[in-house]
Amino acid sequence: MVQQRTGPEDGTALPPPEFQAVLEALATVRPRAEVVVEPIPAPKRLAPFSHALGVSIPDPADDDEELASGRFIVLFDPAGHEAWEGTTRCVGYVSAATDSEMVDDSMFSEVAWSWLTEALLSSGAAHHAVGGTVTRTASTRFGSIAAPEHSVEVEIRASWTAEGTDLDRHLTAFLEVLTNAAGLPPAGIHLLGASAQTADSGA
Repeated sequence: MVQQRTGPEDGTALPPPEFQAVLEALATVRPRAEVVVEPIPAPKRLAPFSHALGVSIPDPADDDEELASGRFIVLFDPAGHEAWEGTTRCVGYVSAATDSEMVDDSMFSEVAWSWLTEALLSSGAAHHAVGGTVTRTASTRFGSIAAPEHSVEVEIRASWTAEGTDLDRHLTAFLEVLTNAAGLPPAGIHLLGASAQTADSGA
């Protein structure tokens, strides 16, 4: 994974060893085959050092569409940040199309938020001061706009303070949120296609 970083605007400071360890940990993450991860420009004014990745899951049925997309940003301030309660802040954003029935489900926001909290826990990503929002949007298009007439999207915005430098665990958790939002089955599990089901029924 290509690393991208920003330092103070004067360009004189080298990345501290702790931030370098964060970058090295992130570079070890190998996403599942459906997920595309690539470096994007990192914000320059939110922290002395930062790192940003764009993430997406292309729609296998349409090369021009995505099942889900988002960003994962690491902000690092060696002096510490009072609002973060630490030195390293992770910021994640996910957007995905979803089932219209999900938007009408009053529990959907809680379920979507649990994708993050449970993924952080299961990946062993030590953290605190987590917060964010889940937004459900239903749209109906009229006239000549070239898009489906009805669409439903979910957006998850979150940030949390990482404890330690093992940010590979945090990125892994975030990618799990992305795949959940896209409706993919757990890694290593493949849904039976129509042809496979037909073959089984004829056996």
